[in-house]
Amino acid sequence: MKWENALKDYGLFLKIERGLSSNSVSSYTLDVKKLILFLETQNISISPILISSEVIQQFIYEAAKSLNTRSQARLISGLRSFFDYLIFEDYRADNPLELIESPKIGRKLPDTLSEEDIDQLIGAIDLSTNEGERNRAMLETLYSCGLRVSELTNLKISDLYFDEGFINVTGKGDKQRFVPIVASTIKYITIYLEQIRPHLNIQPGHEDTVFLNRRGRQLTRAMIFTIIKQLAVKIDLNKKISPHTFRHSFATHLLQNNADLRSIQLLLGHESITTTEIYVHLDKKHLTEVVEKFHPRK
Repeated sequence: MKWENALKDYGLFLKIERGLSSNSVSSYTLDVKKLILFLETQNISISPILISSEVIQQFIYEAAKSLNTRSQARLISGLRSFFDYLIFEDYRADNPLELIESPKIGRKLPDTLSEEDIDQLIGAIDLSTNEGERNRAMLETLYSCGLRVSELTNLKISDLYFDEGFINVTGKGDKQRFVPIVASTIKYITIYLEQIRPHLNIQPGHEDTVFLNRRGRQLTRAMIFTIIKQLAVKIDLNKKISPHTFRHSFATHLLQNNADLRSIQLLLGHESITTTEIYVHLDKKHLTEVVEKFHPRK
């Protein structure tokens, strides 16, 4: 199937089947035309039936450089609708934008922890207990690797490549990525694995799971939330935090120390650079300092 034919049929579908106005049809088809133009510019010859999510991601990454958040979300939505139509007509079995995240418009990020906040939270853990050693290793891993809470609870011993300085993380859509892990976090995980975990009555099916509860089973997401909230109360932290706050803090602190967005995107496992870009707007004070320090008209 050629792009021109697919686009023409899609326009008729929007007009006849969905009853959209001419302006709406033009808007939807314009998103596809932008993709076609990108493919032509890059000399990529591929049909709409065979185009992959990687090529779509490349297009969105380039388009995001000149679009605001709302326009980026609109572009992704328009393309997703086009490929849903191809699935509806049995031209494709999947949507290449299924795992591509749209930027959240008007979403307020949770409070970000400072380095001092994180030190205080971890410092409040009672290390005289087995659970304390485990909790320290978990929070250090959350922060130093920028993991989602589900990625933490699903972490396997077989995913730990400490000699190489990486862990293998399984994220959304079972996508895997290698994330660097610092020496101090390796040390805390090793202490837990060698001194605490062997004394648990590990249940069948959980032999390869890193972090376990007292009954030898994988920890739940709710339990991680509870542990963090209890520590926040303990140090009288006046912020609404969750496991994801550690992930936000990881990304924000990297950005503040001049890490580039593309690297942060890869570390976080974001499908779309537009999701990562929200961190640019998180710390306006830092951005002001950057302009004042580096701009020639300071």
